[in-house]
Amino acid sequence: MLHLGAGLATVAACMLAETWVSRRHEQVLRGRGAIEPQGDVYALMSLTYPGGFAVMALEAWSRGRPGLGWVAGGAALFALAKFLKYAAIATLGDRWTFKVLVLPGAPLVRSGPYRWIDHPNYVAVVGELIGAACYFGAAVTGPLVLIGFGALIARRVTVERAALASAAAQPPR
Repeated sequence: MLHLGAGLATVAACMLAETWVSRRHEQVLRGRGAIEPQGDVYALMSLTYPGGFAVMALEAWSRGRPGLGWVAGGAALFALAKFLKYAAIATLGDRWTFKVLVLPGAPLVRSGPYRWIDHPNYVAVVGELIGAACYFGAAVTGPLVLIGFGALIARRVTVERAALASAAAQPPR
């Protein structure tokens, strides 16, 4: 099950790097007066996102290796999703974090992938989950993780939109 170990190592390395970037950006944003809205589902997301990959890998371990087409297709989709996510991160710069943190008076970003999609990071996360489900052959847990995490993303988008609208109406600090 070499592909299982490689897949988990790739997912873990990406998560660790993204966590480091997010924490660094969070410090910068808080220093600039960023506001964190009430009602965010970050705490739950921070458990279910890595947990989702873990249960999909566990299913792969218990069921055996999926076909090479599923592994290759899943890896390609995961890589494409990471490309979109990293384009969103590069576009937002230090305004990208795992948490919803908004700067009062700061304009919305409308460049990079934000020219075409309001929430490219969340589109990318869905792509990561689908790619991982295909890669691991997680026919049961993959859809369950996607539905559960999709519900969290929907709640998160509601909180984020309200926070951004409120912050846009405030003068810069």
